[in-house]
Amino acid sequence: MKTYFLVLLFSILAVSCSKKVEVKGNFAGGSPLERIEFIEASGVATLPLTNIGVDSKGSFTGSFEAPKNGMYIMTYAGKQAMVYLKGGQTLNISGQAQNFPQQFTVTGDAKNNNDLLKEFQKFFEGYAAKVNVGEMVAQDEATFLKTIDRIKNDIEKGIDAAAKKTSADSEVADFKKDELHASLLGLMNQYEMNHGLASQNPSFKVSKNFRDVEKKLEGDTDKMLRSQPIFRNYLLGKLSQDFQTFATDNNKDGKALTSELFAKFINTKKDLSQLAKDYLLGFVLSSTDIQQGMPAENIAKLDKVIKDNVKDAEIKKDLEKVLFVISGPKVGEAAPASKLIKQDGSSDKLFDGKGKPTLVMFYASWNPYISEATVPVLKEVVNFYKSKMNFTFVNVDDTKEQFVKTSNAMLKGIPGTNLYGEGGLNSQVAKDFGIYGFKLPSFIVLDKDGKIASRFFYNLGDPEIVTVLDKVTGLKAPMVQPEAHLQNDLLAPQNQAPQEQKAPATK
Repeated sequence: MKTYFLVLLFSILAVSCSKKVEVKGNFAGGSPLERIEFIEASGVATLPLTNIGVDSKGSFTGSFEAPKNGMYIMTYAGKQAMVYLKGGQTLNISGQAQNFPQQFTVTGDAKNNNDLLKEFQKFFEGYAAKVNVGEMVAQDEATFLKTIDRIKNDIEKGIDAAAKKTSADSEVADFKKDELHASLLGLMNQYEMNHGLASQNPSFKVSKNFRDVEKKLEGDTDKMLRSQPIFRNYLLGKLSQDFQTFATDNNKDGKALTSELFAKFINTKKDLSQLAKDYLLGFVLSSTDIQQGMPAENIAKLDKVIKDNVKDAEIKKDLEKVLFVISGPKVGEAAPASKLIKQDGSSDKLFDGKGKPTLVMFYASWNPYISEATVPVLKEVVNFYKSKMNFTFVNVDDTKEQFVKTSNAMLKGIPGTNLYGEGGLNSQVAKDFGIYGFKLPSFIVLDKDGKIASRFFYNLGDPEIVTVLDKVTGLKAPMVQPEAHLQNDLLAPQNQAPQEQKAPATK
């Protein structure tokens, strides 16, 4: 009996401490070419936590580890919705594909908390229509602070009413109140910056009472920093003008990266906590300088900025991961010896050791940029370089059966080795090379010794990849027609997870 009780106790603790979220549902009319992703809304430089396929009937199922309880961005068919998730929950989602995200239903363990979000949104849309920010900025300070207090009380009552009606967890109501306080702080910052001009009083300065109200709204700043991107936006807004002056004075030659300048600037702010410095620098890094196709010297600079300045272990880990995903393995390093399989199930590897360089392509059947229109371009590249180069095509579909079907249909007749990363985007090869859905299709070159010889490319017409291929093979490719390339529009900024904060920009 004692043993049974201990087993039961441990199983209860395991469930209660689990971070795994089980996802399932159906979008009627959904396409199997579409995928569902979840992204932590409050993280720094966040990457998709999962990439779930949709079958021909619009059904989907999957799971992922939720780093913490809070808001998550759910993406489907290029559209986004916000959901509140807790570790250990089951999330059931249903709706019409064409109506997402305006209309969808959440059931399962996450129902009540997400019902609160929907119920509150109805209230807020009506309330916000009555608030005129322009008029508020022109008010005298005392009237403005009374308006802020009235808005705070009214909306908090709306949150409490929605929580009571939906029987949601108190932590979700607290989250929405923190979000409200961060938004009000943003309004106060706008008032401080613009009231002098609006009131034709350029010497205007806010009072101690104004600062006291700010302090009260900020509350637990560490908690706000960790959960509210809007609060980080507020802090960045307060620093923006000072940073622009600092950047102008400290970047005379124009060669410094924004992140390098901001790291130096933020370290002069003794009134900011280290956690605030880490979050703000993390945002500036991810929103300004960490970019696809950046030169190796920039990668080294950013790596140094992260290592030297970011102290929080979780933030540092996230930033280092996204830098690796964007840049890929370092040129000159041996290519990871990831486990791969052939169509017959036997094991293989990216590099065969026969002394020829290799062009590696990562792809999946559901990616819209792998189609019949792109295959002729790939075929031309392979045919031109095949005497001096090997080709390996790595599929990261969800199943081996889909890999076999896709490779037979799509790559038939193209010389090269067809391999599969078992587990798709969860495979070891995807982890070793930092492969995510937004990086497909992508190409990387290995030299004759199996070492990384290039960064990742997303366009076979890129002059830089042609230069690399010519260098490793000794051949000279003809000029590529402008329209003959593999374009990956998923790397465009509009497809990145949105952040509500804005980084201070240099002039």
